[in-house]
This record gives sequence, structure tokens and C-alpha cells, in this order.
Amino acid sequence: MDNCRDKLHHGLSTLALPVTEPQIETLLNFIKLIAKWNKAYNLTAVRDPLEMVSLHLLDSLAILPHVKAPNVADIGTGAGLPGIPLAICQPDCHFTLVDSNSKKTRFVQQAVLELRLKNVDVVHSRVELIKPQQLFSTVICRAFAGMSDIVKLTGHLLAEDGLLLAMKGQIPEQELAELGSDYSVIPLEVPGIAAERCLICMEKGKHG
Repeated sequence: MDNCRDKLHHGLSTLALPVTEPQIETLLNFIKLIAKWNKAYNLTAVRDPLEMVSLHLLDSLAILPHVKAPNVADIGTGAGLPGIPLAICQPDCHFTLVDSNSKKTRFVQQAVLELRLKNVDVVHSRVELIKPQQLFSTVICRAFAGMSDIVKLTGHLLAEDGLLLAMKGQIPEQELAELGSDYSVIPLEVPGIAAERCLICMEKGKHG
């Protein structure tokens, strides 16, 4: 894992993220868990832990400066991405990780236990069926759906001044054209990833 550690250190310093050594240890333990469970559960197409550092950890953490505390929902979390890396690095923020695939939520639940994350809840549900007791200050979607569907499906989860963050590859011009409401596009440079990445941000009060 030394190569992974070096790559993670380098990536975090490129992103200028203040992450502690214990947090780095936990992040590396997380990709060890993915690699271990991947054989049986097919959680991700990425098999190589070194690639997971860029494609899973750094890709998730690139949005860290844009996440608005105190409570965050990660919709369609899959193997716990970006929710678990963000929760590791933002211990004073509470994260709710949602997915409709029971195999994946079982893995995420296990990861939360093994990594001893006290600020994460895992919910096995379809997004439209969730009735949160407390609305979220940030809702994050990564490779979840088209923008207009994301807005429709997650609107009921956001607090009044809540923030919707959609993680995308290339800027989805067609999807954005259909929105007809305010959004901003933040280009992301993820160390170790040549492909384009961007973050679409929408404030609750300004849409829907």
C-alpha cells in the first residue's frame, strides 16, 4: 500500500486539502475493504487499489471544499462514494448514504463499522421514498441521473438554503439546457485523472 499512500499524499497536497495522517490511514483502509469485497460483490469496475486512489478517493475529495455542513446526503452512493471519503475527512459533518442496491448498502454498512465512522448513516431505499426527519444542507449525486431528474428526485430532501451538488464528467450541456434555473459549473482538476470532471451546484432557493 506504500504506492497508494504516496499517490494519496501527493494528490491531497495538489488539491490543497488539510487531511490528517489518521484520516489518510482510514482512507487507505477503505480502499482495502473495497478491493477485498469487490471479488464477491462486484462493487466497482476498478480493480487496482492504485487506480482507486485517483478514481475513488481523490475524485470524491475534490468536492470537499464545496460541501456545506452540517448534514449531507449522498444519493446513489454505490460503494460509499463520495460519501465515505468525505465523511472521513469531515468528522464534524453528518452523512446519510443512500442506495437502492442492498448488496452495496450491506458493504457500506460494514465499511462504516470497520472504519469506526460515527458520523455516517446508511439507508437502503429509493431516493423518492426517503422522508428525512431533518432536511439536508447538501445533497450530493455522483453519476446518478440526468440533471432534470436529479432536481426532481432530490428536491424534497433539501433544506431551504440547501445545496445540490451533482458530480459529472464533461459539462452536460444538453442536461443543463433543460434546467431553466440557476446553477453554477465548477471545473474540477482531479490528480491522476485525465478525463474531464465538473461539479454542478444549485441552491435550493434558486430552483424548483
